[in-house]
Amino acid sequence: MARRSTAGGALGRYLLVRFLLIIPTVFILVTAVFVLMRATGDPITAALGGRLTADQLAERIHAAGYDRPILVQYVEYLGNVFRGDFGTTLSDNRPVTEVLTTYGTATLELTVYAVLVALVLGIPLGMLAAYFRDRWPDAVLRVLAIFAYATPVFFAGLLLKLIFAVGLGWFPVAGRISTAGDIALRKSGADSGFMLIDALRTGDSAIVGDVLLHAALPATALGLLTAGVFLRLVRTNMIGTLGREYVDAARSRGVGERRLVTAHAWRPALIPIITVVGLQIAMLLVGAVLTETTFEWRGLGFQLSEYLQARDFVAVQGIVALMAVVVAVTNFLVDVIAAVVDPRVRY
Repeated sequence: MARRSTAGGALGRYLLVRFLLIIPTVFILVTAVFVLMRATGDPITAALGGRLTADQLAERIHAAGYDRPILVQYVEYLGNVFRGDFGTTLSDNRPVTEVLTTYGTATLELTVYAVLVALVLGIPLGMLAAYFRDRWPDAVLRVLAIFAYATPVFFAGLLLKLIFAVGLGWFPVAGRISTAGDIALRKSGADSGFMLIDALRTGDSAIVGDVLLHAALPATALGLLTAGVFLRLVRTNMIGTLGREYVDAARSRGVGERRLVTAHAWRPALIPIITVVGLQIAMLLVGAVLTETTFEWRGLGFQLSEYLQARDFVAVQGIVALMAVVVAVTNFLVDVIAAVVDPRVRY
């Protein structure tokens, strides 16, 4: 009983420390975003400098408070962020929080699809590589993993679009849903922001299939970025697990190699993937910007590229700050899961 209580206390202390670390992490990230955005000058001049007269520009700068000392602006910015106010976009005059809530669900949906693709491809292929260790299938899979990780996500997206959408015509070229499907969804009243959930709520298999067809190529392009990491990680950890004493004992009892891989070695090898998933979220969010632009998937990444072209640094600052918060919180949740699954993490 005392031992169990001690373990529970250790887990509680570990999670508390990891939770408290979110605060300085978010603070540093938000500060870095503010400094980088201000390094280019004030947002009004950057966005509207060529379209307003000098007097109009000065008036807009004064009204927005960008002529005040940078420290005053920084303190006000932090206060607004912690209240959930990220400002108003300069190019379309929308609250940044509205932009985040409107398009954030699309990016989240694409990220979930990409993680599923990475897991479905990376884990079985990693197990296969470990099973054929140092033979030609292993060598081929390792090379493919390197190519998947090293290939720029926009290039992978363009290649998939060229082959499977333009060439073969198997998938839609762009968008999240067809025009007919979008009209049907609007008539049904489903508007959660998650296209697949809305499609499932209609009960129409044609709409569900339409949504999945539109998601297939962008999810694959983004998922390949992480699938290569998972493949190599599973392979490495399974090879290590296959050399453990309990696996040798099972092998001495006559258990075949395939049975050892599928029944004994794969579960322990998956524990490190839980941690890596959190680290890959940041990479997926960065990749989402290029993927959404390539496939015209109207999420935060697509909007971020639009606001960058418009030099709307208020909007860019809000979106990047939100992504920083999402990465920090996701890493905390991954730490929680890893600590519960593997007690060694918290000691």
